Amino acid sequence: MEKKILGFAIVIGLLAIVLGALGAHGLKKFLSLEQLASFETGVRYQMYHALFLLFVSQFQNLAVSDKVIVFYLAAIGVVFFSGSIYVLSTSSMTGIKAKFLGPVTPLGGVLMIASWGYLLYATLLKNGN
Repeated sequence: MEKKILGFAIVIGLLAIVLGALGAHGLKKFLSLEQLASFETGVRYQMYHALFLLFVSQFQNLAVSDKVIVFYLAAIGVVFFSGSIYVLSTSSMTGIKAKFLGPVTPLGGVLMIASWGYLLYATLLKNGN
């Protein structure tokens, strides 16, 4: 499982850099400052969670079953949060009608928060640690 978490972390980290560069250099002509700021928020949280998952993959004091829970909460959270922000912030450029994704963004945020919360629980509170 550690290899799967590590691989996912590397991929979303790489994509965060690519998307950050795209936002900084390629989208300025097409998006408003507000849309760019929103896009950058998606990139920033994606990178934060890439680093988070790199840590989780290598953390020795966490049971594999707990790593699985943290991984899925964070991974689904990033896809929902950052993914929906990317689609919503670029919808004027792409023509994709994405208003239905509005509720997906906070759900992704809650899942990312839950991944950190579960890590706290699993490392400090579970089994009397």
